[in-house]
Amino acid sequence: MAILSPKLMNFLYGMGAAVVIIGALFKITHLEIGPLTGTLMLTVGLVTEAAIFAISAFEVPAKDLDWSLVYPELAGGEPTKKGKQENPAEAQGLLSQKLDTMLKDAKIDGELMSSLTNSIKNFEGAAKNIAPTVDSIASQKKYSEEMSLAASQLESLNSLYKLQLESANRNAEANKEIADNAAKLKEQMQSMTSNIASLNSVYGGMLTAMSNRG
Repeated sequence: MAILSPKLMNFLYGMGAAVVIIGALFKITHLEIGPLTGTLMLTVGLVTEAAIFAISAFEVPAKDLDWSLVYPELAGGEPTKKGKQENPAEAQGLLSQKLDTMLKDAKIDGELMSSLTNSIKNFEGAAKNIAPTVDSIASQKKYSEEMSLAASQLESLNSLYKLQLESANRNAEANKEIADNAAKLKEQMQSMTSNIASLNSVYGGMLTAMSNRG
């Protein structure tokens, strides 16, 4: 009969080992916390471990389990002989037989395999025929994209031409206005010249009259 329960013994073992390790740490690093010194901690841990080992000396060893009751082949320490080893050729034949049975149950025969092969070939031919169609569609798409780009560029050119035409019209109107102003200015200059000539005539007459009086 055990003096202490296994759970309590495990707890004492762990705590004693922990105190010994901490005491060794205090001793190596010369650490002291109040009354707790390395020598004291190490002494307490070692005494605790010694007491635990002394108590465990009176423990009754656990009874070994007889595994031969569960596994009879362990009785006597000799392995029991197994049945006859399978021949690889027989195993392969059995596997082939099982495979044939599975194929038969699934109704997979030579005719079905031949039909499946023909279907795969037909699909391959259809795929080859589809390839040119796909290339043609790709070419049409590319042509459509190029036409859209060309239309966009043409629209840009039309807008630029429209701006240039409007600018030319404005320049023509400005030139016309300048020409009209030049004509008016010419007429005004001619009128001014006539007026100056008339003033000169009047002024000359006045000078002549004044000279005759003198």
